[in-house]
Amino acid sequence: MASVAFEPTAFAAPAAERDSPSGARLVAFGSPAIPLAAAGLPLALFLPQLYASHFGISLATLGAIFFVSRFWDIATDPIVGGLSDRTRTRIGRRRPWIAAGGVLFAIGSALLFFPPAVVAPAYLAAALFVFYAGFTMIEVPFSAWAGEISGRYHERTRIVTYQQTMRSIGLLLVLILPTLIEQWRPDDGVLKLHVTGAFILATLVPALLLNLTMIGEPPAPAATGPRTGFWRAAGLVFRDRLLLRVLAADVAVTAGQSIRAGLIAFFTVSYMGLPQWASGLYLLQFAFGILAGPIWLAIGRRFGKRATAIAGELAQAAINLALLAVFPGLLWLLVALAVAQGLTQGSGNLMLRAMVADVADAHELETGHNRTGLFFSVFSLTTKAGPAIGIGLALPLLAWLGFQPRGHSNAQSLEALKYVFALGPAVAHIISAALIWRFPLDQTRHAAIRRALDRRAASTAQA
Repeated sequence: MASVAFEPTAFAAPAAERDSPSGARLVAFGSPAIPLAAAGLPLALFLPQLYASHFGISLATLGAIFFVSRFWDIATDPIVGGLSDRTRTRIGRRRPWIAAGGVLFAIGSALLFFPPAVVAPAYLAAALFVFYAGFTMIEVPFSAWAGEISGRYHERTRIVTYQQTMRSIGLLLVLILPTLIEQWRPDDGVLKLHVTGAFILATLVPALLLNLTMIGEPPAPAATGPRTGFWRAAGLVFRDRLLLRVLAADVAVTAGQSIRAGLIAFFTVSYMGLPQWASGLYLLQFAFGILAGPIWLAIGRRFGKRATAIAGELAQAAINLALLAVFPGLLWLLVALAVAQGLTQGSGNLMLRAMVADVADAHELETGHNRTGLFFSVFSLTTKAGPAIGIGLALPLLAWLGFQPRGHSNAQSLEALKYVFALGPAVAHIISAALIWRFPLDQTRHAAIRRALDRRAASTAQA
């Protein structure tokens, strides 16, 4: 029975159903986003602060470790994406990578969230290397598969919306437990680590099983252009001007979000003097982020992906600039801005991710090769390069400005913390909006591309 369950024919469905799966199937398909997000957020939110304050690793060393490990992560992305594009098995091309990645991801998560009593920098670096290898092997094929379920412009936005909503749910759930712990035992960072790790490992297996069994993987399209080697194909992808604009915009988005996520614990604890709110603010933000997902989907359908992404990025820039008006004692304003951030946070990420599949279609029409996996692996680079740049710059900058997470920081260094926390993300979101200001691939042009691809596929099938 197990072998039948993974036969590609077992997942066959009418074309209309494959092109527009039910909401329940999309929830099942998107469920790996829960443990992925649940593991990824703490790496930005409280792991740097905890490994600095509890385990005594310096900010400069932490910045270097996260920077190097992220770029190791980046280096594996196009390799996994390209190999998954070329994989041919009876269970598909994406499934084997997701299943194998789950094993490494579980090991890396256990190492990170259940560390020994004394943690050397080398241990943290090794744990991050294993974690990111598994993360890549799940995330890249998972994202490529989402882009292949449907060829329709707005349906892709719907699919990605479900995927991103599951991410937001994962973020929400993983924040609830640390928030409760902070109310009960605010100084027990190790307990926070262990509870978070237990949640990740408990959700990973059922999420992978649902993903691998509930939606059929489309058959790999036949190449119509001349065969190219991996590195030449990667070079062609990196020279795609439309993709590069989306990539650059997403690097800016994720860098800004990572600065905010990486510094919010420092800001809440050290500047505001509210350690009990360190996770609560992010919990509030992502609760409203979940509520906003359908809203941004509707806005995207009405105004298109480009205009929606620009509006969302400018709104986030304004919200971050408003943080300059926050001072100790103004908790209500900080809470209001966290809610506003939640309502806008998914706009750019959602639309940019949906745009990648459209750009991959344009590339396929031009070259004759479907390189969706490679495109999403390259796009995945930005979700990792952005945090590497954001955290890799922000933490050493704070150390240079005199901020001390374990000791006493003077008023000047605390003000520097606020300005980096507010201005860094604001500038990043403005840059992102500028990069996609005149992006040319809209619904009309994409519809023409899909018609041409469908005609080519029909003629190839008849030949």
